[in-house]
Amino acid sequence: MRYRTILPLCALLLGGCGDSTRPVTIAAAGPWTESFGALTKQGVELAVDEINDAGGIDGRRLLLIERDDQGSGARAAAVAQEFVANHDIVGVVGHVTSGAMVAAAKVYDGQLAAVATSATSPDLTGISPWVFRIISSDSTNGEVIARFASAVGHRRAAILYENDAYGRGLADAFRRSFAGDVVSMDPISGGTTDLEPYIAYYKTRHPDIVFVAGVDVTGIATLREAHRQHLNVDFIGGDGWSTITADTVASEGAYVGTPFTAEDPRPEVRRFVAAFRKKYGIVPDANAALGYDATRLLARAIGEAGDDRARVRRYLASLTERTEYAGVTGPIRFLPTGDPARPAFHITRVHRGALLIADGGGR
Repeated sequence: MRYRTILPLCALLLGGCGDSTRPVTIAAAGPWTESFGALTKQGVELAVDEINDAGGIDGRRLLLIERDDQGSGARAAAVAQEFVANHDIVGVVGHVTSGAMVAAAKVYDGQLAAVATSATSPDLTGISPWVFRIISSDSTNGEVIARFASAVGHRRAAILYENDAYGRGLADAFRRSFAGDVVSMDPISGGTTDLEPYIAYYKTRHPDIVFVAGVDVTGIATLREAHRQHLNVDFIGGDGWSTITADTVASEGAYVGTPFTAEDPRPEVRRFVAAFRKKYGIVPDANAALGYDATRLLARAIGEAGDDRARVRRYLASLTERTEYAGVTGPIRFLPTGDPARPAFHITRVHRGALLIADGGGR
């Protein structure tokens, strides 16, 4: 178990800030060794640093306990049990992946509020009054992506999806909402990088767009193989593609559905991007932004409601249009199901390593 805390400057120089109370403790969990998990973790830690640099929560330091759940449901449930048993922990940021969050939600129910970041499975909707998420579900996101693909003139789609809760949910929502013909719908194992037979097959089926419901590893592998075989059609992915820009050549021109883009001109986004680049030397993606927002939202809930678990949960559930949190991913408040009331989801297009809002798309 790793503990992270940053003392306010006055504590370092003077030995204290006039407040000898114990720190406020929150926890975070995700698959930290995955690229999207690492970025989420960085967003969480940046938020903690900023909160403590500003004096903490009502003068109390914010202490962060971090655990790697490896994206595994069994591991996530065990981590959740540890968090629930540690009565110093007031709330949880995470989990990051859908399978992990679904498993952990059963442990948190009635015990501890958790704010999921990029867990998008429809199975989370209404799973527990103690579980919230700041990203919209796959059923909503897949519909938005399909509507965009249809609106810009695509009539023949191939669907390639990772055969897990995330991939299946997103692929099914796209299939149901796409106005044209789905010429192929193919499952693959997570982490698959040999896409040669699929791209070769698509060349015989003549889709005008390929929707890939998966994360960055399979996304980049698919785009590289399409380049190699000269399959010149549009490619589009969901929020799992937030980091495909790491390969600027293969990703150029690809569409990505995402709750956040670093190119957003809003002042709060510009400040966040600048702070993230200063601390980590890279541009934040949607995973970093979601981790940052979930952490700052949870900290605000504790500041308003106190460090009582039940009161923190009630505060999160009671957010209204007047009291919603203005996050870098957009305004945040929740439906009774725990889903975001005003989900932000944009269709972007990769251009020179940046996600730019696509013409005619998005929410």
